Amino acid sequence: MSTPQPPAAESGSGQTWGNPTPVTSAPSNSADPHPPTPPTPPAPTTPGPDSSHRSYEATPDGLSPQHPHSDGALFHTRQPESSRETKNVIPAADELGPTGRKTRVVPDPQPLPSHGPAKIIAMCNQKGGVGKTTSTINLGASLAAYGRRVLLVDLDPQGALSAGLGVAHHELDLTVYNLLVESKVSADDVLMRTRVENLDLLPSNIDLSAAEIQLVTEVGREQTLGRVLHPILDRYDYVLIDCQPSLGLLTVNALTCADEVLIPMECEYFSLRGLALLNDTVEKVRDRLNPRLKLAGIVVTMFDARTLHSREVMTRVVEVFGDVVYDTVITRTVRFPETSVAGEPITTWAPKSAGAQAYRALAREVIYRSGP
Repeated sequence: MSTPQPPAAESGSGQTWGNPTPVTSAPSNSADPHPPTPPTPPAPTTPGPDSSHRSYEATPDGLSPQHPHSDGALFHTRQPESSRETKNVIPAADELGPTGRKTRVVPDPQPLPSHGPAKIIAMCNQKGGVGKTTSTINLGASLAAYGRRVLLVDLDPQGALSAGLGVAHHELDLTVYNLLVESKVSADDVLMRTRVENLDLLPSNIDLSAAEIQLVTEVGREQTLGRVLHPILDRYDYVLIDCQPSLGLLTVNALTCADEVLIPMECEYFSLRGLALLNDTVEKVRDRLNPRLKLAGIVVTMFDARTLHSREVMTRVVEVFGDVVYDTVITRTVRFPETSVAGEPITTWAPKSAGAQAYRALAREVIYRSGP
């Protein structure tokens, strides 16, 4: 019995079994008014340039480029935004903003004749993932862009603030941990300059997780952070402290030395529930440790006006807290994850983006509310 063979392809059409071969028409002596067009070979492709990730490490003079062994070495991001225009997302005065209120006029900050002493603002929320670190970085960079000298303090053992500014924090010998537990270490030993003008950093890493245990037996343990920051406050206009997502001893240290507490809050139900507990903690610290502490405001982050849930949470927050809620609202954008990998604020990575506009507007509100 003979094995059946696959059918042969018809001449000039169809596909053949096995490897396909180009099909050409048989030559003909008759004049064809529409002769077949020979296939055009594909144009050669040239691989595009690879966008190199830029990370930074600690050096005596601040931050210097280094490619390997960085938190973002496995990622590549798009190049910084330079000329692309982005629609202005800040509502005009007297228009209803995302909070449902009319947008109030906030003037541009005036230059300062001198600097210091610094106003200390604790960026605090016991719930994680609410944009606290992102807000600390970009609010600090926006304040610096308005001529204010700003110090960022990374008080989270995860070191997200340091990593978000491109610092190889795992390789640092001196961090906030040494500043808190070693009496011979001063703030100048730990202080780092960033690539952003007027913006300095006290970095942190996982070593800080041991500080709470070591400080428990210390006398006046709640005032430890305030004591080590006091000698350098005259150099700055603002000190922003990025607190860890808990209400432990490190967070109490931040609230004890702070003048104000700013609460970044994700526009989500569980974040709304946590505000009551945080407000109780702030009141206890004010009554027992820091009488000058006050609530600077609540900034709503990760807002998505397309969802009913976000709008409902926004309405409830404004009903409960009123004018304490900033007019500026931080909406979701893909630019924020890119800036984390790039290791720089969104105000320099994508200065025309909606996120950059929002944080500049927030900086104007912060300066307007807290004074020059």
